[in-house]
Amino acid sequence: MNSAVPIRILFRMLGAFWLTFAMFQPAAFAAGWDLDQLMQSLAKIKSGRASFVEKKTIAMLDRPVESSGELLYTAPDRLEKRTVKPKPETMLVQGGTMTFERGTQKHVMQLSEYPELAGLIDSIRGTLAGDRRALERSFKLKLEGGAERWTLTLMPTDAKLARSVHLILISGVRDHVATVDVTQTDGDRTLMTIERIASQ
Repeated sequence: MNSAVPIRILFRMLGAFWLTFAMFQPAAFAAGWDLDQLMQSLAKIKSGRASFVEKKTIAMLDRPVESSGELLYTAPDRLEKRTVKPKPETMLVQGGTMTFERGTQKHVMQLSEYPELAGLIDSIRGTLAGDRRALERSFKLKLEGGAERWTLTLMPTDAKLARSVHLILISGVRDHVATVDVTQTDGDRTLMTIERIASQ
């Protein structure tokens, strides 16, 4: 069934995409690595799989909402989030279409109808493709630290995106991303941890 998707679901997708970005970091960084080197390494990744744990803090709730499951990416534009706990659900973006399924409910939407979300997804696809220019169309980037401990800060520069997303922080050690922290303008926050699943 096709119907409008609540905005809270769309921003849960935001968390999934940034987890997907995080789980495909290169195996190692050479000395003197920088943002361009990171992008070049990402461009070499064609597919991957990771487990995730997501904790979302919502202003109106006393406790964070926790979920966990699996993420999959296939270049150039297929992103999938399979949540197992607390309830099974699947979110898939492929081409210009996003599909959300939970139980017997299914929502299908065209990203062209949500330019705010489409701009974000295009930026993330640009990251997965190692396209720094695409990323910088919607974010100001700041990379701090060294390979042993680093943080990538993304501040929205796109006006529509900036109405909903305040800041994204991605931190890690060498090729391991420890956390992805997304803060929305309404005060809600999503903190995610990931673990790569080795190819069989």
